[in-house]
Amino acid sequence: MSAACRYTRLFFSFVRVTSAQPAAACKQFAAGCSIRSKPAGRSVGMILSRTHSSTQHVNTEKLMQNGQERKAVICIEGNIASGKTTCLEYFSKTSDLEVLTEPVSKWRNVRGHNLLGLMYQDPMRWGITLQTYIQLTMLDRHLSAISAPLKMMERSIFSAKYIFVENLHRSGKMPEADYAVLSEWFDWITANLSITVDLIVYLQTSPKTCYERLKQRCREEEKVIPLEYLESVHQLHEDWLINQTSFPLPAPVLVIPADHDLQKMLHQYEQNRDKILAASHL
Repeated sequence: MSAACRYTRLFFSFVRVTSAQPAAACKQFAAGCSIRSKPAGRSVGMILSRTHSSTQHVNTEKLMQNGQERKAVICIEGNIASGKTTCLEYFSKTSDLEVLTEPVSKWRNVRGHNLLGLMYQDPMRWGITLQTYIQLTMLDRHLSAISAPLKMMERSIFSAKYIFVENLHRSGKMPEADYAVLSEWFDWITANLSITVDLIVYLQTSPKTCYERLKQRCREEEKVIPLEYLESVHQLHEDWLINQTSFPLPAPVLVIPADHDLQKMLHQYEQNRDKILAASHL
């Protein structure tokens, strides 16, 4: 059985029993994992002036997949239509690096159900359903084994919680009970599983630019997204990654202005290439 399948089975087993027997649930989940000491801290070069917050709680021991070697992880973060796909395509041509895109196709087809479309149509009803599944699929991305020494991910389990769950909650479109459940899950995952990130690349875009790009690419689910939604998501990114006033940073942040056209963006990726790939040496 693959590692992803094992974690998926354990995850849902945990869901079934955690409310009645939380201790048994944790024991069952841990049965498929091995306990390892947290990798020894490596010196972090001052790539940026912004480093991760010391307020984030990190256990000295985390659950990891059996036999998994520690690999460097870069997460590409940004608003909807900020240019993450272009960035990932550029770096996908790099040797010794594996790119993992957001599993959007899974969110669009869960045994025939388009959870992404349902959430945009009725976020109060479907927000927790989609975000629970996103949390699971992003966890699978973080834990997936790769052969390359460097993993580049589109977004992360952190932005799923700090940006999109938070936006649903603050806008009044996610009930308090749903938010509490997702928060409990997130806190347990980050406290007990080894979710490491070495660098966050933030593609900083204006909401207006994102809105214009959304209209151009014409994805079916995104047709209902108003400018106000993009403005809210933008502010949450700014508070987290720039102002550092909302949630702890799991890694240093490299900010790349991303309002430019394709050629200018490719030039910027080339200019920042060494800084980004240096994450494998942190």
